[in-house]
Amino acid sequence: MLDRASTFADPEIIKLLQTRFVPVAIDQAYQRRQQDAEGEFYRKIAGQGPRNNFKGTTQGLYVATAAGKFLAFNNNRGPERVMRVLKKALADFRPTDAAAIERGKPDARYSPSPPEGGLVVRVRAKVLGGYEDTADPWKRIFQTAISRDNLWISKSEHEALVRGELPKSLQVRIARFHLVDNTRGEPPMWKESEIRGLDMSLKDGKLRGTVQLKTASGKRGFDAQLFGVVESKAGKVTRFDLVAKGQFWGSGRYTGGAPKGKFPLAVSFTLADGSDTADKIPPQGSRGWVRGYVR
Repeated sequence: MLDRASTFADPEIIKLLQTRFVPVAIDQAYQRRQQDAEGEFYRKIAGQGPRNNFKGTTQGLYVATAAGKFLAFNNNRGPERVMRVLKKALADFRPTDAAAIERGKPDARYSPSPPEGGLVVRVRAKVLGGYEDTADPWKRIFQTAISRDNLWISKSEHEALVRGELPKSLQVRIARFHLVDNTRGEPPMWKESEIRGLDMSLKDGKLRGTVQLKTASGKRGFDAQLFGVVESKAGKVTRFDLVAKGQFWGSGRYTGGAPKGKFPLAVSFTLADGSDTADKIPPQGSRGWVRGYVR
C-alpha cells in the first residue's frame, strides 16, 4: 500500500515503467516455492540478489534482463530511491539474446485458479476513523488506505445462491478470511474457534446478518452487521453486493499502528467482472492451501 500510494503513483516512474521496462507483479511467497519453470526463473533472478535464502522472504523490487541476469534490487520505500535503482539498471543493461522458456506443467499448489463455475468477488476494507492526527506522510498513507483482496465462491455455492440459499461454508469463509483489517499489511486470519457468533440469511435477494469475532485473549475482535443484495439471471449470479460494518479492535504482527481501542471498520464485497487483472489473484487467505480455503 505504501508503494502503491507513493512510488507507483509517481508520474515519472509510471512513464519509465511503461516505456522502458516490462513490469511484473508477483507474490514471492508462491514463486520462491514453486517447483516449475516460473519458480525456477524467479529463483534464478532472486538468487543473484541479497535475499537469496529461499526458506525465508525474498520480498523486494528486482530488475533483471529477459535472460535472467540480475541488474538491481531495492526494498526501501520512496520514489527517489526506486528511481535511482531504475536508472542504474538502465545504465547497466546490455541487450542480449534470451532463449524462450518452456512453461511446462505449472506447480498446481502455487498456481491456483478460481473455482470452475464459481465466482470471484472483489473485497475492500477501510478504517473509517479513530486514528490520531499525524504529519508523517507514511502514516497518513496507512490511515487512508483501502485494501484489496478477492473472495472465491465455489460452483456449488454459486448454484445455491441462484436458488436463494446462503451456504454455511460461504458464511464461514467470509467471516474467517475477509472480515479482517488488512489496511496496513498482511493480517492474521480468524480461526474457526474465534467465530463467537455468525448469523447470516438470504431472503428475497436481501442478505442480512451479524458476526462476532474475537481471539481467545480478547485483544483482537470485530463486531459487525452485514447488509447486501444478491441477484441472479439465467442460472448465474449477476450481482453480489455486501457491506460489513462495525467495531474492530486490535492488530496483528504485520498490521501494527491500528487506532487505539475500538474503531469503525467497513468491508465491501462486489462481484468481479474479470476486467481487472487483479481479479485473477488468489485470496490472501488461500495462500498455500486453497483446499482449506474453499471447502
